[in-house]
Amino acid sequence: MFARVKDVAALVGRIGIAVVFFAHGLQKWNNGVDATAAMFENMGLPLPTVAALFTIAVEILGSIAFVLGIAMPLVGIGYAIVGVGAIFAVHLDNGLTGQGGYELVLVLALAGLAVGFNGGRFSLDHVLFARKRESTGAERLSAQTA
Repeated sequence: MFARVKDVAALVGRIGIAVVFFAHGLQKWNNGVDATAAMFENMGLPLPTVAALFTIAVEILGSIAFVLGIAMPLVGIGYAIVGVGAIFAVHLDNGLTGQGGYELVLVLALAGLAVGFNGGRFSLDHVLFARKRESTGAERLSAQTA
């Protein structure tokens, strides 16, 4: 029973985190890659076009994958990279709390990373890869007992 609650909580967490990142990615996409790259360049980010493409891909495509539960560790790492970049490029000078602070960005980045590695059984990653892990583990166990 507790495992099912844990899996539902992971799913709800994945959806919530993905919705926020998706909304930010959609804003960047609607503004255009060039405008996003120009904004990143004004912030002093290196390779602003690459950074804009990476950020938009993580925030839009990664969020879709996160809700579906596919490639969750990679998306979680992507969320962490985007979040840390936003903290250093935009929010750090404003402090942790208050107007423009980095508290929300930090929590989203770390929550995405944590949930990315603990996404629960209601995910495509679990459906596609759990049987393989279970059979590999069973093979190792029978080899150890033989």
